[in-house]
Amino acid sequence: MRTTPTRTSTPTHIHSARPVADPWHPERPGLERAFRLDARGIDGPTRGQVEGRFWRAVAPGWFRPIDEPASVEQRIVEASYRLPAGGGVTGWAALRWLGGRWFDGTDATGTGLPVPLTMLTSNRGHAPGVLYTKERLRPQDLMQLHGLDLTTATRSVLFEMRYAATVGDAVRVLDMACFNDLVSLSELSSAIDGSKGWTGIRQARDALQLAAENAWSPAEVGFRLLWTGVAELGPVLCNPPIFDLNGRHLLTPDLFDPVAGVVGEYQGEHHFERGQRRRDITRETLIRDHGLELVERVAGEEPTRFLIRLRSAYARSRRLPASERRWTLTQPPSWTPTETVAQRRALPPHLRKALLANRSLKDAA
Repeated sequence: MRTTPTRTSTPTHIHSARPVADPWHPERPGLERAFRLDARGIDGPTRGQVEGRFWRAVAPGWFRPIDEPASVEQRIVEASYRLPAGGGVTGWAALRWLGGRWFDGTDATGTGLPVPLTMLTSNRGHAPGVLYTKERLRPQDLMQLHGLDLTTATRSVLFEMRYAATVGDAVRVLDMACFNDLVSLSELSSAIDGSKGWTGIRQARDALQLAAENAWSPAEVGFRLLWTGVAELGPVLCNPPIFDLNGRHLLTPDLFDPVAGVVGEYQGEHHFERGQRRRDITRETLIRDHGLELVERVAGEEPTRFLIRLRSAYARSRRLPASERRWTLTQPPSWTPTETVAQRRALPPHLRKALLANRSLKDAA
């Protein structure tokens, strides 16, 4: 049962027309609690006010101003008021709350996704913006973070993977959870082994075989699946650091086939800016000067065009003498590896901040 924190009442002659919301949690600045009814209109809206057009119900007995939630996190908070005891926010919403940068609550078209809530029993009816799910829940599947009841990262990832529209979508979920070190492939594998017979578990198992721990964006995941799944070439490494024969770092490409020596780069819209294009041309020269073949995947292009260039790159690489390959994947002693979840989790705080700043929600905002 949720309770509203005790508040010192404000004299009616100085309180504003709209009550002031209590903050949700000290660690979540900007997020606000919902209101209970207040006959005085001081600590919450009156019955008459909620029957008007300036308030909306987020759950039975709980209300918020009619304004749309200002953030995806606020939307998650408001949906959580519909949780019964013993339930939890799950799926993409739990992963977002846990720090998943790429879980923004929208689909590929930008349409908002409902907040998934899971529980042992459910007689709840339809609620806009909320997806009720009734599934088995073990005590170890639940946790609380910053005032929110949610399922663990592993359980939340597995939920999204099981109900994803395609295997490729399930791979993206797992890869992007690994991006923020919320789960590892071994942890997910153990969870799958312990969930035999669950809805969608076969899809999750298939996706696990295609997943990687070092993809840096959803677009890169699609790039990799096109390369290995459709073209049936590779396997490839995700964002591996490549060095020259003296141990100097050359580049960290999006994808790399170390057997064929083929580098793959995904070119998003920002790569068409003049300054970025100059840097890309210099990079292309560096790649080819060290005996590597480059193939680029341009955002929005037809897959067939890329596949033709990919096969051409492999054909050229086969004609390149081994003596021309002046690169290595052997990391010098001074290099700090961050290619796996285990390696990243083991980093001390100062190195994590320095090497992984682009991965957090806070630093990416």
